[in-house]
Amino acid sequence: MVKAVIVDAPGRPPRVADLEPRTLGPGDVRVRIAAAGVCHSDLSMINGTLTPAFPLVLGHEASGTIAETGDAVTGVGPGDRVVLNWAAACRTCWYCLQGEPWLCSAVEGVTSVPSGRLADGTEVHACMGVGAFAEEVVLPAHAVVPLPDGVPLDLASLLGCAVLTGFGAVRNTAGVRSGESVLVIGLGGVGLSAVLGAKLAGAGPIIAVDVSPGKEELALAAGATHFVLSEPKLAKRVRALTGGRGADHAFDCVGAPATIRSAWGSVRRGGRCTIVGVGGRDAEVTFNPLELFHFSRTLTSSIYGASDPARDVPLLAAQVELGNLDLATLVTHRIGPGEVGEAFERMGTGTGARSLLAWSAA
Repeated sequence: MVKAVIVDAPGRPPRVADLEPRTLGPGDVRVRIAAAGVCHSDLSMINGTLTPAFPLVLGHEASGTIAETGDAVTGVGPGDRVVLNWAAACRTCWYCLQGEPWLCSAVEGVTSVPSGRLADGTEVHACMGVGAFAEEVVLPAHAVVPLPDGVPLDLASLLGCAVLTGFGAVRNTAGVRSGESVLVIGLGGVGLSAVLGAKLAGAGPIIAVDVSPGKEELALAAGATHFVLSEPKLAKRVRALTGGRGADHAFDCVGAPATIRSAWGSVRRGGRCTIVGVGGRDAEVTFNPLELFHFSRTLTSSIYGASDPARDVPLLAAQVELGNLDLATLVTHRIGPGEVGEAFERMGTGTGARSLLAWSAA
């Protein structure tokens, strides 16, 4: 038995429970979790935005040490430090063969998978196939990426989602170049990672936007040149900071209709607006045909930062080792398993960035 943070039904508070992980198969690894980031996608699992099966073990962004491997596993072994990959591509579907593993058919739409039982025998499901808010997890070997020794194991958990998503949106999806202006709306872990990515790309100015004035210090530490509180006339403020034109790139890391329109309206003619945040299925964003023609902007989304973790985690880890990527700037709270509910409350009020869960923090 191991301890895990589970939710019994939509809208119910998280609780700590004992569970028996699924049996280790020939191609599986058992990972002892070092740390797990609390992501907005975890909250989306229980507030109705996404529809997983319950009871649900929360968490998908994590790092740890391999404790055991199945008989058929090669390439990793007990004692290896790894980052968990919640979007483990099959490598055989049409999208994977086109070089787009972030669109893998085997991963698309998967919010949870069966992954063990509670002490009373009730089947539980793992969030995004991982269920990382647990002392140990069992998952396929291709769902872990080896981690160099020079990267702190706890902070490396952020490479599993926030950094791949935000940094990847800047580098892989939008292809931001040195000297281009960048707007980032929404400064949670993903948004701040986009700011870090823009800084490393040599972008400027980098304009960071949030509803909370407390995010200013975090934004500037991550590399933003300007911080602006969200407001109805945001586009006008952005144009004033970008030669009257608007930003070359805008990244909406919220996913709400109002923020998508703000991002779109803040981009120059011929610029690019990238939607990174995940919104609700019933919300709508409207555009008129004339503006689509006149502004010649590109509107696109970025799923998982168009990242291939097997390729991108080592590249990001190298930047951490070189001192070019400071993961610590993303972490505002270190919590134990009983504090996940409080972390979700902070998301709702827009305070803090990433909460990092470790069982030793209990």
